[in-house]
Amino acid sequence: MEDADRRILDLLVEDGRASYTELGKAVGLSTSAVHQRVRRMEERGVLRGFTAVVDHAQAGRPLTAFVEATPLDNNDPDDVPERLRGIDGVVACYSVAGDANYLLMVRVATPQALEALIAALRARAHVSTKTTVVLSTPWERR
Repeated sequence: MEDADRRILDLLVEDGRASYTELGKAVGLSTSAVHQRVRRMEERGVLRGFTAVVDHAQAGRPLTAFVEATPLDNNDPDDVPERLRGIDGVVACYSVAGDANYLLMVRVATPQALEALIAALRARAHVSTKTTVVLSTPWERR
């Protein structure tokens, strides 16, 4: 990937609503050149979309936690991500190396909601869990 493309990506991560003109001024390219580069990155799948940045506390889900999930029976099919898809509060599922098989990011309103979510995860996906609660988020999405 060219340096200009990487700089454009960095700027879009900071502000997904930046105009092609603003991006061009920041990286020293014309508006049309930036537009072409962004379009090519979308076509190649480097840019997969643009999202809103949400203040989760304001949206009613101030509690963030990471939940390690490990299948109870290694002979079961490895379909944990499919079993967890659609569970309200699970915002990301990562396949990881280490003691656990999956790391889930969850966002909920209260500790009681987290407890209920963990119980639902265990029952639906047949996993054991280990949970780390986030105390604060100095930054994310870099």
